[in-house]
Amino acid sequence: MKTYVITRPNGWSSTQELEIAAGISTRVGNEEMPDKVRWIRSYVTRHEGGRIGTVCVYQATNPEAVREHARRVGMPADSITEIADTVIVRPDPSSA
Repeated sequence: MKTYVITRPNGWSSTQELEIAAGISTRVGNEEMPDKVRWIRSYVTRHEGGRIGTVCVYQATNPEAVREHARRVGMPADSITEIADTVIVRPDPSSA
């Protein structure tokens, strides 16, 4: 599998909507597509008007698998970019 960054700016109107989508995403990935898509982590972003978005890291067989996963979940996949390498300067900060 390759690693991808998926951006979903302005995908949801509230954190509650995002939580519901996350539950569906987990189920679809784990039960329907476990050999094609793996959700690694997401960063939640806040946008104008209070909209919620995400920047997600996934492993997948190809971008089409990421798009299919998003379609099954009913969420956007505005941009899918393959990760060429990882440089870690510091570990991810913990949430406050």
